[in-house]
Amino acid sequence: MTKYAAFLRGVNVGGVNLKMAEVAAALTGAGFTDVRTILASGNVRLESSAGVAAVRKKAEATLRERFGYDAWVLVYDIDTVRAVVDAYPFEREVDGYQSYVTFVSDAGVLDELAALGEGAGPDEKIGRGEGVVYWQVPKGATLDSTIGKTMGKPRYKSSTTTRNLRTLAKVIA
Repeated sequence: MTKYAAFLRGVNVGGVNLKMAEVAAALTGAGFTDVRTILASGNVRLESSAGVAAVRKKAEATLRERFGYDAWVLVYDIDTVRAVVDAYPFEREVDGYQSYVTFVSDAGVLDELAALGEGAGPDEKIGRGEGVVYWQVPKGATLDSTIGKTMGKPRYKSSTTTRNLRTLAKVIA
């Protein structure tokens, strides 16, 4: 069995409100084991003998059927998430700033988002990682940041999701 992190995009922040206990029950009912939710923002740890692509497909289908919304889930084995967190290129805890990782499942979208670093404002840092974009932005400016404005567009919804470093630390703990 492989331990996975499943990140549900847009849950409990953008109009899709789900109770995490119900999410855990639905995923357990779909055959995943050791299902645990972390916080209320769509972070799930689970185990499966299936590969990443199959876990993503099954999780999305389960959530769509059970909750009736257009579910997008990005799935990574826990070691990959740990490596992503360990590779964060900026100072992790900066007073007045938020440190984020955007997971990206589409290579073209990753290229687009990583290129935004060239036009970022002086207070925003953007760096490319392995399948992710790292960024840091002043608190309160997330939605107005270069990445924040871009990621709000519908074309990015199915292939991206963002978590802050503190949340990711809880996911890999």
